[in-house]
Amino acid sequence: MTAIDAGATGALRVAPSILAADFGELARAVQSVDGETDWLHVDVMDGHFVPNVSLGPAVVASLRRYSAKFFDCHLMMSEPGRFLEAFATAGADGCTVHVEVGDTAKLIRHARDLGLRVGLAVNPDTPASEVAPFLNDVDLVLLMTVFPGFGGQRFMVEVMEKVVEVRREVDRRGLSLDIEVDGGIDPETAPQAVRAGANVLVAGSAIFAHDDPLVAARKLRESAARVLR
Repeated sequence: MTAIDAGATGALRVAPSILAADFGELARAVQSVDGETDWLHVDVMDGHFVPNVSLGPAVVASLRRYSAKFFDCHLMMSEPGRFLEAFATAGADGCTVHVEVGDTAKLIRHARDLGLRVGLAVNPDTPASEVAPFLNDVDLVLLMTVFPGFGGQRFMVEVMEKVVEVRREVDRRGLSLDIEVDGGIDPETAPQAVRAGANVLVAGSAIFAHDDPLVAARKLRESAARVLR
């Protein structure tokens, strides 16, 4: 597998979550937003770490034939280490694991050895201090703005304080990494996330539940970009 370049670290990115797309026409859905998105966000749920089950490496491999986007795989799994190689082989470009599952340093090394871009996720009720020891070792920090497991949840504005905290620490250390938010992101909440310090915006329902997903993605990007002007 040849890794796809994620693009310039820190640049504003829109990453539609395919969890909200029509699985019966997944390839078409992905291609429909190609012109207004930067990454594709792949939510992987095992029914243990979160109370839901979703797609796996086979779906990533199938989609890889239809998209040249960076595949940003979010592994909401109790044992992500068992599947990192399978996702890398299937065509994942980056894999994000949760700090809550433990063995964080080992998982980061494993993903790095596989040539993956490495992310570390944190749930809304987990303090930023849990990811701080690993900031120098990852490419991305994902701050969940809902509790993971189901799409369409309400954006938790209180998480923005944690985004600010992580951004401040990243800048203090002079690090080059992406700060991603996921959950309830739409044209109204995206600017709040960007002001707090996020640069990668994961949106599911706000894009794929729209009559015209391409237009929805464009509106999301435009609303976030206004904050940066």
